This record gives sequence, structure tokens and C-alpha cells, in this order.
Amino acid sequence: MKNRKLPIVLLVIVLVVVYYLLGTGYLKLRRGNEALASKITSVTGDLTQIAPPPADLDQRLAAAQADWDAARNAFPEKLNTTQIVNTVLELADDVGVKAIPLVTQPWTTESVNEHGYSVFRFNTAVTGTSEQLTSFLRQLENNGIKTLIMENLSVNKENESSVKESISEGITRINASLEIAVYVQSPAAELEEKDI
Repeated sequence: MKNRKLPIVLLVIVLVVVYYLLGTGYLKLRRGNEALASKITSVTGDLTQIAPPPADLDQRLAAAQADWDAARNAFPEKLNTTQIVNTVLELADDVGVKAIPLVTQPWTTESVNEHGYSVFRFNTAVTGTSEQLTSFLRQLENNGIKTLIMENLSVNKENESSVKESISEGITRINASLEIAVYVQSPAAELEEKDI
């Protein structure tokens, strides 16, 4: 009988150990399941607060793409440096100021907001009255090249004798120096668009 009791005791001990391992594993899984259920409830609540996408989303995307294309195409593809300088000189002549191009720089490529543009810079000396200079600047802004930017403008009175003369005539003659930049599409950007 003693021989029979030992296997029964061992069997009971093994069953208790197995029950303990299975029971504690089950309790851990149940706690994890409850935590996941509470997270699912929380996320589901958050999802109900998200507004549904607008019905006209495709139309808005198409309109935004069209606006983007229009803005990108506002930059000319290529301009001749002689045409740029001549346009500025013609505008100066139209308003009666004397403009002399002083320094021109070669075309460079600059990155603005991760987009490359070719840039042509030049400096111009302008002489005339303050009214003429104002009119010239307005013409550059409104009737000149759309992508022309005045990066710097410095204005000085002419020499003392011309100041006395201009005061007697009721006009102020001034000298101005303009630093101008013209932006166009980068040739590398044109090639990338053609590849797409």
C-alpha cells in the first residue's frame, strides 16, 4: 500500500503545480485582456470624436493642385539677362529717371523651401526726383517682371549744389542704388517635372 500511496502523492503534487502554473498564467492573461479592453474603449471614444472627412475632399485636392500648378507656372521658365536689364532700363526711361546697370552677376541656383530656382542679380544706379523714383519703383512692381525682387534700396541726396538748385525748383533730386534679383524656374526642376 505504501507503494501505491507514493505515486498518488506525486500525482497530486504534479497536478497542484500544473494547476498553479495554469491558474497564474490565466490570471495574467485576464488582467492583460482587461487592460486591452479599456484601451480599446478609450480609442473607440477618441475615434468617435474625429470628424468625418469632407465630402468635397477630392474637389478641394484638385483645386489645391491647380493653385499649386498656377503658382509654379508663375515663375518663367527662362529669361534672357539682356531682356531683364532692358526691361528695367525701359521702365526707367518711361518715368524719366536715369538708370545705369552697374554690376551683373551670373545665374545662380538657390533653394527656397526645398525648391530650386535660378536667380539673376544685378545692381542699378538711378538718378531723378523723388517722385520719379517712386513712380519707377511702382512700375517695377506692377509692370515689370513678375518675379523681380528688390533686395536692397539705398537713397541719397545729390551733391550740395544740386540740392540748392532742386530746393529752388521745388523738387528734390536723389541718387538711388538698387540691388535686384530675378527668379526663374531652375533647369533641374524642369527636367524633374518632365521625368514625372
